[in-house]
Amino acid sequence: MSAPLLAVEDLRKHYLAPRQWLRRPRPPIQAVDGVSFQVARGETLSLVGESGCGKTTTAKSVMRLIEPTSGSVRLDGEELTALDAEAMRRRRCDLQIIFQDPYASLNPRWRAGDIVAEPLRNFRRMSAAERRERVQWLFARVGLRPESAARYPHEFSGGQRQRLGIARALALNPRLIVCDEPVSALDVSVQAQVVNLLMDLQEEFGIAYLFVAHDLAVVRHISRRVAVMYLGHIVELADRDTLFAAPRHPYTEILLAAAPVPDPRTPTRRILLQGDPPSPANPPAGCRFHTRCPLTTDLCRRTRPELTPRDAAGEGEQWVACHFR
Repeated sequence: MSAPLLAVEDLRKHYLAPRQWLRRPRPPIQAVDGVSFQVARGETLSLVGESGCGKTTTAKSVMRLIEPTSGSVRLDGEELTALDAEAMRRRRCDLQIIFQDPYASLNPRWRAGDIVAEPLRNFRRMSAAERRERVQWLFARVGLRPESAARYPHEFSGGQRQRLGIARALALNPRLIVCDEPVSALDVSVQAQVVNLLMDLQEEFGIAYLFVAHDLAVVRHISRRVAVMYLGHIVELADRDTLFAAPRHPYTEILLAAAPVPDPRTPTRRILLQGDPPSPANPPAGCRFHTRCPLTTDLCRRTRPELTPRDAAGEGEQWVACHFR
């Protein structure tokens, strides 16, 4: 078995809460607390879970857009957390990101062609003519007219702006692209176009994606494997078909049951999730899901379950962090 492109082990990101005057320090906010996963070359691993579970923090910590508190992040065997600023800057040619907001991530004062050409100016020794040619090719490859390079971001639609973000991420031929909910701000029809574009680019260039999303229909369409997060932990990790056909963790079952079914004639089983998620500044002992889980016992309250392999229903792998599943 070949070595993974990206290997994340025991990744943690804790934020120090501001101390109030004459009061004791507040406990740290445990946004991500012991996350481990791997991404193979050319595959898509999706991170899913409810808002606030730590998906985006995990993705940005992998990129070192925010510095992780502890843990290991290895890209093609090289430890990224040990690199200094200059070495990490050189490594960013292999590691790019597509942001969630297709407007806020683009400089409104720059023309579209300058935005896409910025990585080439920073990391490649190219003449102005070579950059123009490369930018025109990138525009055509993501479905934009090359002559629109002279326009400003506000002159594009939301879907077109996200295509600009994809072209910018693609400019340096990266090996891994982190997609931070890249279609959540788009209309459904445009979402399908952008997701299909990402899949076409992956097939053509062999790019791996770490895909952060909460739309399970999109995740099912684009992913090879799916990791389910809850309150800073991964509670289930499985290949796509196994996870959607036979989820094992109670939280995964509830998450899938909450997704709308497009056919009204299809029978559905709703599972109500009681209560609100605990605060990451004061997470419960043991299993972090035990305060809302229908299977909770004293063992769940005392002991945190480890993410361990289970016999999958299909032919793929399945890892679950649950004492009873």
